[in-house]
Amino acid sequence: MDSTRIIGISRGSQYSPNHIGNDAAIFNQVTEELRTMGHTVETYTEKEFTESGAESAVIYGMARDTATLERLKTLEDKGALVINSAYGIDNCIRKAMTMLLTSHNVPHPDSLIVSTAVPFSGQHLPCWIKRGDSHAILKEDVSYAATREEADAILASFRQRGIAEAVVNEHLQGDLVKFYGVRDTGFFHWFYPNPSAHSKFGLEKINGKAKGICFDEDRLKAYSDKASRVLDVPVYGGDCVVTPNGDIKIIDFNDWPSFACCRDMAGKKIAEYIHNMAIKQEK
Repeated sequence: MDSTRIIGISRGSQYSPNHIGNDAAIFNQVTEELRTMGHTVETYTEKEFTESGAESAVIYGMARDTATLERLKTLEDKGALVINSAYGIDNCIRKAMTMLLTSHNVPHPDSLIVSTAVPFSGQHLPCWIKRGDSHAILKEDVSYAATREEADAILASFRQRGIAEAVVNEHLQGDLVKFYGVRDTGFFHWFYPNPSAHSKFGLEKINGKAKGICFDEDRLKAYSDKASRVLDVPVYGGDCVVTPNGDIKIIDFNDWPSFACCRDMAGKKIAEYIHNMAIKQEK
């Protein structure tokens, strides 16, 4: 394959809460891997990209800003290959993600989409209440409620911030497991999180220390790859809970996480995926 001109877009710092360095590190590693493969790579911040008018047949990156995503959608509609797709990134917003995963039978907690203007119904207590219109940016965007009063206070806080809808997930007892994957490369890595090392907001403490409940790792990978296809994000990460009887339920799914604990291998596999998809794009 001849050298391909590729554009890379880093993630805006406001969309990397407590992970600015880790997100920059995986982006930089993928960029260097692609250059080593012989590709010409131009990198932009999200703001630089939207203001520059730059275009390419192949674009990769970690964008989250609405203006960046809208420009990427325009380029995708014109035939550009974008990894992860801007449409897929939008699919990872809480409300859309919940609807897509449940409608495609990806194992998921019982969930409701509610208006923040309506008092809490009391269903699924204890529960997690998450802003429905965005990825988590602030710690308060994902909150645990044990009582109806706590739930009403969380919804009121969302409403005061202009957030009209929230997703309510039942709280699941069991081991919290984090996972990373790059679809169609064989790469998949899971681990029990350490709140001090790989946590954005320290919420893992609610489930407590993992007990090491036995589960089928191949089944977790199959569920995760299915979710990545449903949401259209081949570079992905997420969280699941392994219940005491070994059932697996995916509670969160993210487009292009930091891969902090397995960055070297992940960077190679992400670059490999982009390289292979670029070859297909040329044919």
